[in-house]
Amino acid sequence: MRSLLRREPDRFLRKVSGVIHVGANTGQERDLYEKYGLRVIWIEPIPEVFKTLKANLKSYPRQRALEYLVTDRDSAEYKFHISNNDGESSSILDFKWHTDIWPQVVYVKTIVLRSMTLASLLKREQIDVSEYDALIVDTQGSELLVLKGAVPILHKFDYIKVEIPDFESYAGCCKLSDIDLFLTRHGYKEIVRHKFAERVKGGSYYNIVYERIA
Repeated sequence: MRSLLRREPDRFLRKVSGVIHVGANTGQERDLYEKYGLRVIWIEPIPEVFKTLKANLKSYPRQRALEYLVTDRDSAEYKFHISNNDGESSSILDFKWHTDIWPQVVYVKTIVLRSMTLASLLKREQIDVSEYDALIVDTQGSELLVLKGAVPILHKFDYIKVEIPDFESYAGCCKLSDIDLFLTRHGYKEIVRHKFAERVKGGSYYNIVYERIA
């Protein structure tokens, strides 16, 4: 099973009924989620990108978009840097070794946003987290902050998927070792590791899937 999951990193979606996807961008995975008949909450902080996301979801009635910046704090103010690749590499952090892999990606502007924890957000939007048994986090360096802000509801998720580097891609970003330690302490184990990018001077990017065991 483990070798099969390595070949098909999203195979776990067959076992879930709903997904909360933090760091939506334009909803590139919407067809994949639709294929599995999933309910989806997409969360995206960039106003212009959020408009595109909402337009992309018009024909997906089971998928809903929310415009929030998610971290480990409520009502905290952040400078949010927007990248030139349709916002895909945007972050609250500055680039560090990210440019070694993607030198063409740069920030083009910075906006100020206020954050909210995932737990607070779902409560505000009156979303029943029990209907969403998978959490996917792709927030360009702030993944650990998202998970820390989700601690009150973290045990509700059977699976957590994180896009994460094992090097300092963004200045001060969390790394794979940080995520692994945090999720292990909260009763999860790694079941999938899929490498999709590599830095010549050392370091890689992964999609990691964790399963709740406790």
